Amino acid sequence: MNGLLTLTDLTTEKMLDLIDLALEMKKGLKISYPDKKMATLFFENSTRTHYSFISAMHQLDIKVVDVNTACSSIQKGETLYDTVRTLEALGMDGVVIRHPQDQYFKALEKIKIPIFNGGDGKSHHPTQSLLDLMTIYEEFGHFEGLRCCIIGDIAHSRVAHTNIEVMKRLNMEVFISGPKEFDDGCAPFIPFEEALLTSDVVMLLRIQFERHEKKMNLSKEEYHQAFGLTEQNVSKMKDNAIILHPAPVNRGIEIADAVVECAKSRIYRQMENGVWIRMAVLSRGLEGKL
Repeated sequence: MNGLLTLTDLTTEKMLDLIDLALEMKKGLKISYPDKKMATLFFENSTRTHYSFISAMHQLDIKVVDVNTACSSIQKGETLYDTVRTLEALGMDGVVIRHPQDQYFKALEKIKIPIFNGGDGKSHHPTQSLLDLMTIYEEFGHFEGLRCCIIGDIAHSRVAHTNIEVMKRLNMEVFISGPKEFDDGCAPFIPFEEALLTSDVVMLLRIQFERHEKKMNLSKEEYHQAFGLTEQNVSKMKDNAIILHPAPVNRGIEIADAVVECAKSRIYRQMENGVWIRMAVLSRGLEGKL
């Protein structure tokens, strides 16, 4: 099983190669795999990850089988392994999977075709991290010494956990901020005001209400007042600082409606780059170069 499951075991050289390839594709480099067929298997709702993977496949001339999990034998009790093994037997050359279970891929070690992780539980989201890094690199031209603060629902975020690990390896300074109940100790905690004043990259996280085992100690309105990125708070940021958000955005909670597409925001650039980085990942994965 090749593909891309986590960034933990991927060298920084390979990460940078994927970013370089994505940038070349964005500039017009064409790579085509008309003889390949791939399936998408999403057990959680998704817009950006799901459909950017499909868009990436179309751009690479890969035939797409978009599995409707609600209408599959999964509903009859079929295991994840048997579902993926069936897709392999049906001739798929690779599968993109999102699953609510942490490290679901450990049950798929006997699968021979490449598997690409579209997000697992609260642990890993490798392509999201790569598109974030691509967006940062486009903006600054380097990673060394950049200061990033990730703000919000850290404890429930696979985006935060993946980004913190790889950003440290790229010699970025990484901090977290937001409600203390979401601080799981994965990076140094700083006050929200300090995050605004000192960060080159302010990365906001969606409050994942569907993952909470208990409610926040703050109402949505109180959260926005204490930790929301309002127009006033944007004015406190460094002149060249940028705003990132993995989306979907809770407008009026972690970010004000007027800020989503402000001059410092790169949120829709991230979405655009998601297609290019996933094209690069699929290309290298199908060629066994990850």
